[in-house]
Amino acid sequence: MTTDQTSPATGVKPLRADARRNRARLLEVAEAVFTERGTGASTEEIAREAKVGIATVFRHFPTKEALLEAVLVRRLERLAEEGRRLMAETGPTYALFAFFDLVLDQSPVKNAFAAALADAGVDVRAATSEAGRALGEVLTVLLDGAQQAGVVRRDLGVPELTAILVGTCRMLEHLDGHPESAKRARAVVRDGLKARTGSPEEPLPQGGAPS
Repeated sequence: MTTDQTSPATGVKPLRADARRNRARLLEVAEAVFTERGTGASTEEIAREAKVGIATVFRHFPTKEALLEAVLVRRLERLAEEGRRLMAETGPTYALFAFFDLVLDQSPVKNAFAAALADAGVDVRAATSEAGRALGEVLTVLLDGAQQAGVVRRDLGVPELTAILVGTCRMLEHLDGHPESAKRARAVVRDGLKARTGSPEEPLPQGGAPS
């Protein structure tokens, strides 16, 4: 089957190789522009930076919101890829904490993209559901590996870890402009995740925290 044929599984004609390259290039440029200049940057600015006409941008992304949504999804997909890479390259002893730091470092930009989409009336959770599931799967593997290695407390589940990540991101936003305080706060959170020497925690029962 050539790239110009319609997929029998989806009924959608796949993009040609050059169109895929153009779309990837636009996403790369758009991410850089939105990150550097804020989500108020226009599609015209992105077209100029990508050295294409505005019609090319709208051919791939009919609205600015569609472009911003695609950028956010791609960031989440890359984050999942980084989690898998960390597990493969650093092993379970270090991978979860490295991923934790990566999520915190990328959170301000991700949250800004999500807030702009929400302000435009986009259901961000629905738009990023597939990428979010992939991230959840990666987090499950990383947490399980860290617990099996004995470096993270065993009574911690993915729902609690996710909540801790979200809360820590918000805490760091509150401490923006106070780098030393933010550094200490991150250290406190990391220490709270670590397994207690000589006092193994019991794993939480399925479905949440004990009553």
